[in-house]
Amino acid sequence: MNSTARSMIATLIAVGGIAAATSASAQPRRGDSTYQQEIAVCGHNQQDRAACIREAGAARQEAARGGLTSAPDYQRNALARCGLQPPADRADCEARVLGGSGNTRGAVDGSVMGGGVIRESVTTVVMPAPAVMPAPTVMPAPVPAPSRVPAPAIAPMAPMTPIAPMQPAPLPAR
Repeated sequence: MNSTARSMIATLIAVGGIAAATSASAQPRRGDSTYQQEIAVCGHNQQDRAACIREAGAARQEAARGGLTSAPDYQRNALARCGLQPPADRADCEARVLGGSGNTRGAVDGSVMGGGVIRESVTTVVMPAPAVMPAPTVMPAPVPAPSRVPAPAIAPMAPMTPIAPMQPAPLPAR
C-alpha cells in the first residue's frame, strides 16, 4: 500500500504540473499584443526581416522581465540637448524643438525611417536703421608739381646686314 500511495502522489503532482503549465501558456504573456504588432510590421519597413523579428523577441523578453517602462519623453530629451548649447543659441534650439514661437517659422522634413528628421526654423530679425551721419566734407588734396627728369640718351643702332637666302638641300640619288 505504501508504494500505491507514493505512485498516486507522484501522479497527482505530475497532473498538477501539466495543468499549471497548460494554464500558464494559455494566458497571454505581458507584451504579447505589442509583440504581435511589431511582428506584423516586419517585412514592411527598411529593416531586415530576421533582424526585426529578433528585435521584437528581445523587446518582448525584456518586457516580461519588467525592463521596459513607459514610452520615453522625446520632447524632454530634445530640450535637455538644447540645454547643452551656448546661451546665445539655446532659445533657437528650443524654438525648433517646440515648433517655433513668436516670429519664428518652422518646418520639419524627413522621417526616422528615411534617416532622420530635419527641423528648420527661420527667424526674421529687423535691423535698426543706421543713424544719419553728416556728409563728409571733401577737401582737395594738394597736388605736387610734376617733376621733369631728363631721359637718358639712346645710342643709335648699328646698321643691319642682309641675310642670304638658304639653298635647298640636294635630294639623294635613287
